[in-house]
This record gives sequence, C-alpha cells and structure tokens, in this order.
Amino acid sequence: MIAHLTGRVASKEPGSCVIDVGGIGFRVAMSGNSLASLPAQGDEVTVLTHMQVRDDEISLFGFENRAERELFTHLLGVTGVGPKVALAVLSAFRPDALVEAIAHEDVALVSTVPGIGKKTAQRIILELKDRLSLPDISCGPANAPMDVAAEACDALLSMGFSSAEVGVALQGYDGPADDVQSVLRHALRRLGGGV
Repeated sequence: MIAHLTGRVASKEPGSCVIDVGGIGFRVAMSGNSLASLPAQGDEVTVLTHMQVRDDEISLFGFENRAERELFTHLLGVTGVGPKVALAVLSAFRPDALVEAIAHEDVALVSTVPGIGKKTAQRIILELKDRLSLPDISCGPANAPMDVAAEACDALLSMGFSSAEVGVALQGYDGPADDVQSVLRHALRRLGGGV
C-alpha cells in the first residue's frame, strides 16, 4: 500500500492533483481543503495517501495531515459512504470541525454537505460517534444551573470557539451562578477578548 508520496506538484485540477515522483505522475484525489494547502505547481510536497484497489481501478486519495486521512478511512466505514462522499465531507469541514459537529450530533450542519441528505448525516453521526475520540462537550461553570451553562456554551460555540476552548474558558468562574452575561464576560476575558 502507498502511504505517502513525495514529489513535485505537476498539476492541480478541481478534486485532484498530479504529483510527479521520479518521472511518474500519480493522480491523487483530494478534498478541497487539502488541495488549497498544496504549494505552487513545480514545488516539492509530501502528501499522505490512502490507496483503494478495486477490480477495475486503483485509486489514490491524498491528505494534508493524519487527522484528515484518519477521518477519511472512518467515513469509508460508514454504510452508504464512498470515497466521493467522504472527500465532499472533508472539503466542507476541517477535521476538528467535523469531529465537533459529530460530538454535538449536528445533523443539520452535516447534511449541508453536497450529496448528503438527512439520513446519511444521521448515519455518519451514529456510526462515527463511538469510533472517534470526541471532545467533552459538557461545559459550563460547575456552580451554574444547566440551562445557564448550556446557554453560555451555545453562545461561545456560535462565536466560532471550539468545544475545547469553551471548556477551558469557563473554568474558574465564581460569579453569580444564574447570570449568563457574567459567565460570558468571564469566558471572553479568558479567551483574550478583554470584555
């Protein structure tokens, strides 16, 4: 099995690139995110790969990093998800964003990927939730009621902070337990917002 390629970027096309390794051009299908991270044509690059052998075809899929390759192989294990759909998912989400969407069971967000309907999104979440090491999404100050903690978490997540950042930002809060605004001010100070 080919685990990686090191060579020069010969060409880039939508959905794939050609990597010249010692005079042999390997066509590598990639997500939009990985393609965007490739250097300019003619520059040297190392691409992690996954090789798929079928009766009529040998395909190479390339990845920017191990996290993306690992998610790709997990996605291939989901019933009804093939390489094209897996690459579409990885084009829509960076690995940490996909893991977060799965941890939050966000069917609506996952089903925004072209070619994925609600049932496939539910299947991806259901089948991957147990296989991936998901972030702990229970967050909020220990002394705050569940609804206040949940509201603070949702507000911070909607601002674009990751689950891990939110969890850390909410630690050490000792103000009024039922005041969401105080919780948010504390978290944003810890996140460097200076509020």
